[in-house]
Amino acid sequence: MAPAPLAAVTAEHPFAPFVRILGKGKTGTRSLTFDEARDAFAMILRNEVEPLQLGAFLMLLRVKEESGEELAGFVAACRDCMVPHDLAGKADLDWSSYAGKKHQHPWYLLAILLLAQAGYRVFIHGAGGHTAGRLYTEQAMAQLGLPVAADWQQVGEQLNTAGLSYLSLQAFCPGLYNIMQFKPLLGLRSPVNTFARMLNPLGAAASIQSIFHPAYAALHRDADLLLGQPASLVFKGDSGEIEIKPQANTRLLFQRNGAASEVAFERAIDERVTAVEQPDVEPLRALWRDDAADPYGERASLSTCATALLLLRPELDQPAALVEARRLWTERDRERLPPCR
Repeated sequence: MAPAPLAAVTAEHPFAPFVRILGKGKTGTRSLTFDEARDAFAMILRNEVEPLQLGAFLMLLRVKEESGEELAGFVAACRDCMVPHDLAGKADLDWSSYAGKKHQHPWYLLAILLLAQAGYRVFIHGAGGHTAGRLYTEQAMAQLGLPVAADWQQVGEQLNTAGLSYLSLQAFCPGLYNIMQFKPLLGLRSPVNTFARMLNPLGAAASIQSIFHPAYAALHRDADLLLGQPASLVFKGDSGEIEIKPQANTRLLFQRNGAASEVAFERAIDERVTAVEQPDVEPLRALWRDDAADPYGERASLSTCATALLLLRPELDQPAALVEARRLWTERDRERLPPCR
């Protein structure tokens, strides 16, 4: 059966100007300003746009490629509509996790455990399920018995008692979460998969983000500068998650108080690394508890921890950060992860 025709439209919709800005062709198209991006996405989150408009808007942005101003404006709109909380400044490090692991186990979770052991309060936010075949952080943390919160109150309690907490995007910005689930419908990731990483809901002074496409790293840093983020780090991590690939040199893009810098994190492994058949948490548990050795997992965990320390402690260089990460690893509480049932 053919779809019903659209009803006749007699007046321009208030959202139409934003679509027009993005879709006027090669010579007429321009990027949205910060205020335009903020206003446009605020309308989206208030359900004031038609589905046809939303699809066109997201895909036009995807084809054009987002600007730093657009990303910052979208983040500002999301922050305006988030479920409110009284946890501002409660976290030391904002850790975004939206990609899911595909080729390796989620070793970054061991790096987070080391940082929490060192006294840093790490808030993790993400969304799972939008790409088949990946292991997402919420699922992995639950399987390991690590703190997964249902609301802001639990986040505060978990940061106080455990030094880390995960909260799904669905719990604090459901409108954005719903849009993120459009990938199977559109066939492509949309800009929401990019700027969700910059939300920093608790206003942590340090924010660490990973990208899958290297060209987006500078856009993330530009958006953080516009948003006044005190300190941030962006790099291309394994499968798009915040995890250093020990077999590759990694370009780290920092900004601190408006000053941008770049550091090359040197590889720890020269040989080629084979992908795992299926990402799993049991190798993490075994390595952490000293039940089994995993040279790749240990290097990935320590390198990722060291990278976060470079952000949190700007006086460190890579060798010193790796020494500190190794000290934390040697002194780790092996009972922090319970044995496999």
